[in-house]
Amino acid sequence: GSRIDSVDPQFQGNIFVARNITDRKRAERRIRYLARYDALTKIPNRMQFHHLLQQTIARALRSGQVVAVLYVDMDRFKEVNDTFGHGAGDRTLEVLAERLTRSLPKETVVGRLAGDEFALFVDGLSADADNRGPIAQLAKSLLTEICRPFQLNQQEVFLTASVGIAFCPRDAENVIDLIRNADAAMYYSKQNGGNTFAFYSPEMNAAAVERLMLKSKLRRALERDELEIRYQPKVDLRNGKIIGAEALLRWRLPGHGDIPPSHFIPLAEETNLILDIGEWVLNRVCLDYRQMQSKGGDPGRISLNLSLKQLRQASFILRCRSVFRRHNVSPTAFELEITETTLMADPQRTVRLLDELYAMGLHLSIDDFGTGYSSLSALQQFPIGTLKIDQSFVRDATDDAGDATIVRTIIEMGRSLGMEVIAEGVESQRQLEFLRGSACHFGQGRLFGEPCTAEDLLGLLARQAEGSAPFGHLLHRAEGAAIRTA
Repeated sequence: GSRIDSVDPQFQGNIFVARNITDRKRAERRIRYLARYDALTKIPNRMQFHHLLQQTIARALRSGQVVAVLYVDMDRFKEVNDTFGHGAGDRTLEVLAERLTRSLPKETVVGRLAGDEFALFVDGLSADADNRGPIAQLAKSLLTEICRPFQLNQQEVFLTASVGIAFCPRDAENVIDLIRNADAAMYYSKQNGGNTFAFYSPEMNAAAVERLMLKSKLRRALERDELEIRYQPKVDLRNGKIIGAEALLRWRLPGHGDIPPSHFIPLAEETNLILDIGEWVLNRVCLDYRQMQSKGGDPGRISLNLSLKQLRQASFILRCRSVFRRHNVSPTAFELEITETTLMADPQRTVRLLDELYAMGLHLSIDDFGTGYSSLSALQQFPIGTLKIDQSFVRDATDDAGDATIVRTIIEMGRSLGMEVIAEGVESQRQLEFLRGSACHFGQGRLFGEPCTAEDLLGLLARQAEGSAPFGHLLHRAEGAAIRTA
C-alpha cells in the first residue's frame, strides 16, 4: 500500500490495491506439475523420473542397498498409431500407465520416458541376496499385465512389450549409465522376438553399437548388391516331392558374414527400408521364377513373407501388378505369407486388402500359425488358403503332449476349413514320423536341406522331372522306423 499525506486531514491515510492472483497461482502450479509429470499419463516424466532415481541411488549407495531399474518398451506400437490413429494410441498409453501403476507395489516408481517407453525402479533390495529371482517375477507380471487385451475402436487388440533390467551398483552407479544399460538390455529382448525380459550384461552395449552399425549399412545393402534370396523347398510328406518353395532373404555383409534375418528385418521395418527391400525381393523372385521356367523347371508356388508395413503401403497392390507385368509372370504362381499379428491388427481393413490380392490371383497363407490370437470364426472372414504351423510347436511335438495336441488341432482345423496345412521347422526323422502319423501332408525345414540358391533348386526340380522324388528316401526311412517301432 501507499501512504497519502495532505493538508486536509480528511484526505490522509493509506491506499491498498488488491488483485486476485488465483489464476496466476493456478497456472504456476500447472507449470510446475507439467515440468515434472507427463500430461497424458499423469505419471512422472523423464526429468522427474531421473530426479527421483538419482535420490534413490544416493540413498542406496550410502546404505549399501540395491536398486533395480526396468526399462519397458512396447513392441511394434507404431502399428497401433498407423492402424487406429494417434488418438487411439494415446488412449492405449493412458490405460497402460494405469495398469502398470495399479499392478505394481505402491513404493515402485513408474515414469514415462518418451513415446511408448516407460521405466520403473525398485529400491530397498538387499545386497546380500540374489535379486534376479524376485525382479524376474516382477518383469513377468508386467508382461502379463501388458498382454491383456486393449479395447480400440470396439476391437480387442493384443500388445506385447520388451523389458530390460539393470541393477545399481552392479551395472552402474549413476542415473544416465543405469538407464542406458537397462535400455541396452531392453533392445536385447526386442531382438529376441519381444514379449520377454533380459538382465543387462556388458556385452549388450557392444550389441547396441553393432545395431547402429547394421542400421547404417543396411541402407546401402541394396545398392551394393549384398542381399540374396535362398529357397526352402516345401515337400509333400506323402511322396517326398517338391510342391513349392519359400523365398528367404539373406544379407551377406562383407567383413561380417551372414547377418541373421532376425537381426536386420526389424531394423528394416523401423527405418521403412522394408518397403524398398520388399519390392526388391518380389522383383528378384519373379526373375528367378522366369529363369527356372525357361530351363524346364516347375518350382510350383513360391511364397514370400509380407509385413504389416508393406500391406499398409497405399501403392502396394499397384506395385505388385506392375512387377508381375514387367516380368510377364502370373500372380497365381506366388503366395504371400502373413503372420497372425498382421492379420488381426485391423481385421476389417486387412480383409479388404487381402480380397484385392486374392482377386489378383495371389494365394494367401498364415505364417507361424498358433502363436497369435485368431479364432476359427476370425479365419473364415479372410481369403486364406494355407495354414503354416509355427516351428516352435513342431519342434517340441515329439516330446511335449501339449504341443502335439496343438499341432493335431491345427491340422484338423485346416482340414475343416478346406485349407492346406504346412508344418514349419521339420528338422528330424521323429518329427517327420509324427507329422505323417498326424495326417499332415506338407512340410518344410532343415531335414530337407538348408535353404538353397535358385540354381540348386532347379537341380532338385530337374531330378523330380525325371521321375525321382528328391526327398523320397527320407519317407522310406520314416516308414522303416515306424515298422520297427510296431
